[in-house]
Amino acid sequence: MAARVLVGMSGGVDSTVCAWLLLQAGYRVEGVTLWLWDPKAEKENACCSVNLAQLAAHELGIPHSTVFAHHEFSRLVIEPTLAAYRAGITPNPCVWCNSRVRFSLLAAEADRRGIEWVATGHHARLRREGDKVLLLAGRDPDKDQSYFLYALSQAELARAIFPVGELTKPEIKDIARRLNLTAARLPESQDLCFSLPEVDRPGPILDLGGRRLGTHRGLSRYTVGQRRGLGLSAPEPLYVVELRPEENAVVVGPEAALYRRALLVRQLHWTSGFPGAEFSCQVKIRYRSPAVPARVRVDGDAAQVEFAAPQRAVTPGQAAVFYDGEVVLGGGVISRALGQAA
Repeated sequence: MAARVLVGMSGGVDSTVCAWLLLQAGYRVEGVTLWLWDPKAEKENACCSVNLAQLAAHELGIPHSTVFAHHEFSRLVIEPTLAAYRAGITPNPCVWCNSRVRFSLLAAEADRRGIEWVATGHHARLRREGDKVLLLAGRDPDKDQSYFLYALSQAELARAIFPVGELTKPEIKDIARRLNLTAARLPESQDLCFSLPEVDRPGPILDLGGRRLGTHRGLSRYTVGQRRGLGLSAPEPLYVVELRPEENAVVVGPEAALYRRALLVRQLHWTSGFPGAEFSCQVKIRYRSPAVPARVRVDGDAAQVEFAAPQRAVTPGQAAVFYDGEVVLGGGVISRALGQAA
């Protein structure tokens, strides 16, 4: 009898083609949408649509259901995100969502149904080596989502399937167009699926010497490296260099002040095993940035990362993810930037 797989479906082209590829591979496919919002509200937002997921499942001829998970999402993602912004940190809620909510709930739902495998439309790949599962970057470098998945456990990776990770985005869209799927005609979904309310209060904008230049509108509106929206007049462009929650202050300076030689990362997670107390690798400090050469020194649940060349706008709260070529070694949360380069 064919193996069963539970596919997380957003209604978009990636998860729809994911389900189709699994059908072609001979799996018995069931679709499910995790609805993370108010069950009484309209079931559509920037990242997913229950109606479109139901339509995609209908077009593929597979069953579909909806699992409501708004309480878990609020507790495990929204509340920590708001707390981070209040603390002057710029978090990455997509990492939390994948590791704390999406995969754990998909696995729980699969267990409830007696289904062995779970699949999503993430642009990432897996390689099984003995008793380990390696997480690899997706084949399309412009769409690779392995950065968001570094915190998944070996147990989660062991039962996961990422079919579209082997394809480029144009190839995925070509499949959907050839099959005349509605998802082929939809716009791209967005990574951040919720907006933040006002979570803080105005305070001073300071230069590097501590002189007050103006007033900010609340720390949650600013992030390291930001230039626009400061409302300042200066002879040279100014950028957000640091957020100081203890003073409720935004610190600005010239672009040269943004470059740092190192960072401290905490809350480490090793995706497929501890690589050692000291190692060389490539590090991504935000989703859209390239992986750059660095040396990592691990001390318990923290590590110091020293870059081969200074990096711009190292941002506390973002994930630092370690790669060995295309293989994800692990990662953690940036605690602070170190070693100003200028």
